[in-house]
Amino acid sequence: MERLRGKRAIVTGAGSGIGRAIVLRLAEEGARVVISDVDEEAATNVASEAGGETLIRKTDVADSSEVEALVGTAVEEWGGLDIMVNNAGIGVAGTTTNTSEEDYERVMDVCLRGTFFGMKHAIPAIRDSGGGSVINLSSVAALVGIADRAVYSAAKGAILAITRAAAIDHVEEGVRVNCIAPGTVDTPWIGRITAGYDDPEEARRNMQARQPHGRFVAPEEIAAMAAYLASDESASVIGACMVVDGGVTAR
Repeated sequence: MERLRGKRAIVTGAGSGIGRAIVLRLAEEGARVVISDVDEEAATNVASEAGGETLIRKTDVADSSEVEALVGTAVEEWGGLDIMVNNAGIGVAGTTTNTSEEDYERVMDVCLRGTFFGMKHAIPAIRDSGGGSVINLSSVAALVGIADRAVYSAAKGAILAITRAAAIDHVEEGVRVNCIAPGTVDTPWIGRITAGYDDPEEARRNMQARQPHGRFVAPEEIAAMAAYLASDESASVIGACMVVDGGVTAR
């Protein structure tokens, strides 16, 4: 099935994990994809996996000028933009009292500023291309309390709120804005988080046990939701938070 044949997309944070899976799925569905990551080598590796028509751009999403240039790449090379996936994000373990100011700034810069700049620069391009889809990556941490993830939860909660606001602001321009709220997804980020614990394997098991279905969410499951939101099949899905969490929020 090629629901996205001829569509032009950008995916940020696309060098690994969820971003990589989304690139592969969009390309499989027929889209041309700009693969954006701060790690250019990782983005290049994903491009070789994706095949099809791709471009690679090294981008710091916390820098407005770099995101503007990223969007400009799609417009200049392909004549417009139809799909923007604001996936780039980082997280740190910590509570409100033991998270450093530096970690607070870093998480907010990448997660929230990056998503804001992605929408700021992509929405006009999508509007001018005749309309399309913006997909932001939030988290179940925006919907339920997750221990030891205070700043990450705050950033992802803000992404949910700005998604809903932007959906109302731009619906009449033909730009649909939605977000996905994954549960705990089996990505390299898990290893980086658990490495900070005394017993990383126990921390991994505890994170996995949070999912009522007893396993991590697969990146490909998030990519499938992104492909749906990018396609015309979701034409009436506007300002939604699509939860893919193995049942965490059902409790």
